[in-house]
Amino acid sequence: MNKIIDRYIFKEIASSFIIIIFVLTFVLLMGKMLQIMDLFVNKGVSFSSIVKIIIYLMPYFLLFTIPITLLISTLIAMGRLSSDNEITAFKTSGISLLQLYYPVAIASFIAFIFTIIMSYFIVPKTNFETRRLLFNIVQENANVGIKEKIFNDDFRDFLIYADKIPVHKKYMEGVVVSDKRVLGEQNTIFAKKAFLVSDPESMIVKLKMEDGSIHTVSSNLKNYRKIDFKSYDINLDLSAALAHFDKSAKDMTMNELLEKAKKIGLRQKDIRELYIEVHKKFAIPVACILFGLLGLPLGIKSHRAVKSRGFSVGLLIVCFYYILRMGGEAFAETGYIPVTVGVWTPNILFALIGICLFYITYKEIPVFQKLNAIFKKGQTKKQKNMRGI
Repeated sequence: MNKIIDRYIFKEIASSFIIIIFVLTFVLLMGKMLQIMDLFVNKGVSFSSIVKIIIYLMPYFLLFTIPITLLISTLIAMGRLSSDNEITAFKTSGISLLQLYYPVAIASFIAFIFTIIMSYFIVPKTNFETRRLLFNIVQENANVGIKEKIFNDDFRDFLIYADKIPVHKKYMEGVVVSDKRVLGEQNTIFAKKAFLVSDPESMIVKLKMEDGSIHTVSSNLKNYRKIDFKSYDINLDLSAALAHFDKSAKDMTMNELLEKAKKIGLRQKDIRELYIEVHKKFAIPVACILFGLLGLPLGIKSHRAVKSRGFSVGLLIVCFYYILRMGGEAFAETGYIPVTVGVWTPNILFALIGICLFYITYKEIPVFQKLNAIFKKGQTKKQKNMRGI
């Protein structure tokens, strides 16, 4: 009998879970869609590369949508059972709240396992692959974007002109580069030949020039300097193109984070940021357990609009949780509180709230009814006083 009920409740949660996680993940993806469509439409990125970017972004989105979806689906499932008086029928049959929590706990544990696997292994890998793919896209567009007899200003502090680019050749001839990196000095570089070289590991694109000269004029136009060279390299800044996807700490695995945090010479702020990422790899998955514990007692409330109520209450709880988490992380980053306290305080607070609500519901203590009665009594007294005045 219990196994049938467990499967029944688990099925209720799972059916809502599948729909909600699809909707929430799609909403998060829409936030990146403008950037992705810009790559496809304006930058000429291939459709296969766009699909790869979307696939690489999915684990990072799921890391946040799984705990949220679990809470909302639990609220909807338990609310539906409560509104149809099935919870009352279960209790009449001698089934306790602890027994009803068993399928919720199973769903929470499955969500916890999936989330911790993604947080620990998959997300760092996909984040790094996303950056690598974007770097390759930007590097390819750099080659394509530089056209002969046209001034190219896509690179920060550099204006590049190529007199001739031979067909099917990966070099340029008659190159002129205006270098604006040094304030107060105007450097103009002439080279007979130049070509782009990229390093995917360090994510640097170099413009290698051969047989040329550097001409420098001072700001007051009184001094002039010329330097001839056989070979000269400059690093092209691609940070603007990769800024929206630059999550270096999130690209690291647990071992990489711990190893980097132990390096000598790091600033305390950087060390705190690394340890925040270490704790988040466990804190976010643990939220699945807490949301399951919180969703059961909150969901067992008879209400007509079960789905809308479950969705709205779930979003309010999640917003409150993430506001606390972001605030704690901000205080931890600045050093006002320890990293452990900043990251884990929302989880501890929600664990205490979940245990209290579970206990109140399990013992059927009419706390909410008493509070509602006190509120109504206060309102009635206030109205009488207003009439007396």
